[in-house]
Amino acid sequence: MSQLIASCACALGLALTLAPAMVHAQATPAPVASDAAQTVAPAAPVMPMADGAVVAPKKAVESAENPYGLESLWKTSDAVAKIVLALLLIMSVGSWYIMIVKVLEQAKMGRQSKAAVKNFWTAGTVQQGAAALEKNSPYRFMADAATNAIEKHEGLMGHIPLNEWMAMGIQRAVDRIQSNTQGGLAFLATVGSISPFVGLFGTVWGIYHALTAIGISGQASIDKVAGPVGEALLMTAIGLAVAVPAVLAYNWLVRRNKAVMDDVRAFSSDLHAVVLGSVAKA
Repeated sequence: MSQLIASCACALGLALTLAPAMVHAQATPAPVASDAAQTVAPAAPVMPMADGAVVAPKKAVESAENPYGLESLWKTSDAVAKIVLALLLIMSVGSWYIMIVKVLEQAKMGRQSKAAVKNFWTAGTVQQGAAALEKNSPYRFMADAATNAIEKHEGLMGHIPLNEWMAMGIQRAVDRIQSNTQGGLAFLATVGSISPFVGLFGTVWGIYHALTAIGISGQASIDKVAGPVGEALLMTAIGLAVAVPAVLAYNWLVRRNKAVMDDVRAFSSDLHAVVLGSVAKA
């Protein structure tokens, strides 16, 4: 009996001695292999070649093309939408044509003004000065108008004082020149005013047909709505793209015309005084 008690006491002491070590061993986690060791990269597929060599294929690049745009708008639109697009195209082409032509005309008149200052006032007579200018020059047109006024100052016109008659003839020439410089500007003003509304009409018409088609099909998801409505909205963008250059060009050309006409009016005033002086000496 005493031996049994002694054996139990020894076992209990041994258990109390080993318990902390066992708890520590359970709390300590087992070492985990590194990610590099656990992760195994999949082998890239290879492609056999004719000579036995293998080459890894290039990664395919998926490029999604936009199925909506101007081409789709033209193909899917009806007659009314195509007429609207054609009108906007005509207005755009006409505006750019007028812009280019007017800039060239104004630059030409600037060169003719310099030529008139250089060649006309150094001539001996008005006729000689006019002959030294270009035939289509507005300055020669005013000089010819002044000489014609002198020649036609007879009959009933002779009752008008020469000073007033001369001023009337030169002023008519100036008005004709100004009218020519204004050519095309009305078209630019019209395009700048109405092209946004033409584009807006195309947008409303396109959205109406798009929503009608969506309602008939019964599919109102975003992929079904975004395409047709987005194409319709392109009409407004096209209208603005036509209007903005036309408005800017109109304001710019009007300012340039004012500078050109200031030179013309200055020349006409000097011409009037010179012609009257030459007639008085004669």
